[in-house]
Amino acid sequence: MHGPAAYRDRRWTAELRTTACGTAGVLCLMLGVDLACHTLDPLRAACWTALAVVLFAALFPARVTAGAGWLAVRGLLRERRVRTDLLVLVHRSDGMAPRLVLRDVLGDRVELDPKVLTADPALWHLLDTGARLSRERGLLRSGSEVLRVLGECVDRDGARKIFEASGME
Repeated sequence: MHGPAAYRDRRWTAELRTTACGTAGVLCLMLGVDLACHTLDPLRAACWTALAVVLFAALFPARVTAGAGWLAVRGLLRERRVRTDLLVLVHRSDGMAPRLVLRDVLGDRVELDPKVLTADPALWHLLDTGARLSRERGLLRSGSEVLRVLGECVDRDGARKIFEASGME
């Protein structure tokens, strides 16, 4: 499914770099404090390193990839996919970490941060095109309003970027 027509989230590399640098910085800080206090030994260094690895795993950004009729979200260990042209449910869960939940007729399900779509109109367009097909087929019965609001956010952010680039803020 990830052939030449696949489109990848443009921000993922920068987010991965930030995660790696942040966890490396925390590791260096922890080791540095232990070193300055003359309490660093191999066991403590291994514990700090293990803690940094767990932190990296927890903060690892999901990579969103899409193509005609599908969307995939790859985490640290596995990838989940949905057929956007066969969606039956779109749900937004708000909270400390808002998530967009997509479920297709095959029972597959993905969760992603809605900011990924608002920051990358090409990904949004691929999802929206598939969702329109799902609506036309009568499959998408729940979530059209969520997609409409998200589309307005994408349009608003895109217009703001155009105005900023042209100096018309």
